Amino acid sequence: MSRDSSDTRTRILDCTWNLLESGDKKVRMSDIAKEVGISRQALYLHFPTRAELLIATTRHIDSVKNVDARLADSRAATSGRDRLASFIGAWGGYIPEIHGLSVALRSMRDSDAEAAAAWDDRMQAVRHGCAAAVAALAADKMLRPDLNIEVATDLLWTLLSVENWERLVRECGWSQVEYENQIKRLSEAALLAKH
Repeated sequence: MSRDSSDTRTRILDCTWNLLESGDKKVRMSDIAKEVGISRQALYLHFPTRAELLIATTRHIDSVKNVDARLADSRAATSGRDRLASFIGAWGGYIPEIHGLSVALRSMRDSDAEAAAAWDDRMQAVRHGCAAAVAALAADKMLRPDLNIEVATDLLWTLLSVENWERLVRECGWSQVEYENQIKRLSEAALLAKH
């Protein structure tokens, strides 16, 4: 990919990000092309479908916000309990930074298959992180004996939903620190075997 092509691609992703966070219910390819200053045809050369563009935008945001560095402690943890706590801290701390984008994609998903695909792609990435934390607990023989890995992953993934963060932080007025601490405690109570 040439430098000009790479620069245009980055401009497209940044403009899409900005348009999504502006709160528009439907961000069309023509809106994005206009914002970038290119033709729709040129936009389609970079992203053949709107779904590809929206998914690439969410991944671009993860790259700009350096999600891999945020997850480094979780991935390097030497115990399941530490991996769980680090993952909750990484994801819980990331939610406020992507909240505007999450609101936009979630508000569009019922009538917009591409927005739904982009949001589902990101939530599957979160689920993958939940599964890794649960697997680490199971490897340490710390997982509650009445839970299997899939059910425990379901529970953790649900606890870490953006909607739960919204209720606790936005609606109930919890601080971010209080949210993260309570979710860590609740997750441990829900998942860890009593010793």
